Amino acid sequence: MGAAGSKLEKALGDQFPEGERYFGLENFGNTCYCNSVLQALYFCAPFREQLLEYYANSKNTGDAEENLLTCLADLFTQISSQKKKTGVIAPKRFVQRLKKQNELFRSYMHQDAHEFLNFLLNELVDILEKEAQAVKSEPETSSPPEKTANGPKHAQANGVSKEPLVTWVHKNFQGILTNETRCLQCETVTARDETFFDLSLDIEQNSSITSCLKNFSSTETLNAEDKFFCDKCCSLQEAQKRMKIKKPPHILVIHLKRFKYIEQLGRYKKLSYRVVFPLELKLSNTVEDADIEYSLFAVVVHVGKWT
Repeated sequence: MGAAGSKLEKALGDQFPEGERYFGLENFGNTCYCNSVLQALYFCAPFREQLLEYYANSKNTGDAEENLLTCLADLFTQISSQKKKTGVIAPKRFVQRLKKQNELFRSYMHQDAHEFLNFLLNELVDILEKEAQAVKSEPETSSPPEKTANGPKHAQANGVSKEPLVTWVHKNFQGILTNETRCLQCETVTARDETFFDLSLDIEQNSSITSCLKNFSSTETLNAEDKFFCDKCCSLQEAQKRMKIKKPPHILVIHLKRFKYIEQLGRYKKLSYRVVFPLELKLSNTVEDADIEYSLFAVVVHVGKWT
């Protein structure tokens, strides 16, 4: 790895980004699903900066309890503070905490990177929300935590409703989808919002990310046994429904659904379809910021067989 690292530095030459570090993560027995996601998150600049800031603040307080968030912050700090530009780091503390936290990741079997990412982001959110609530419950507090503009309201013990906290994880990855259903009898449109950290897209043979996104937002007709119950008509009616991105996230995570259940086989099969992805992606068919454009900075691909 040392030789490879020096070759990388020579190849980049003067173009090596200022202050950037390119470090591989040691594998602890099929932990590639974890390492690949962690490396992708490290090069997500807004997320990394806020995580390093969190680490600096928690280090100053000195009473932070060890959890996945502190272990991840410690790992990122180790990488960013290295004197060398390339090398290898063993994320042992993080992996140990992960296995302790979730029995799904305790074995030495291959795991799904998407499932790991979902678990990690939701775990980080839970930790940050608990810390914010703990600070809020102290006798003397500063300004109250920021609130979300959308999302379900939660009832407090005294009956007063409040909206969920918005953490920096939400600010980076959370978007809002709108599920619209239009009754073909009375033309009434029913809309339901839901939040997401990533978009899971169906794929087809020789397709592209752009076409997958178009299919995701395509209109579906509900008829026959799938008729929609219209509250205005008070009966089952034919309807059209579609999913739209109401609020695009700051960082867009796309998950390609490469596993499909085959009834004849009685199991899931991996779809090795070719899916083209651009370096710049413009989201269309959104309610807000219709012309928002994303720049690709990381791709996680699992190479191998799954049984």
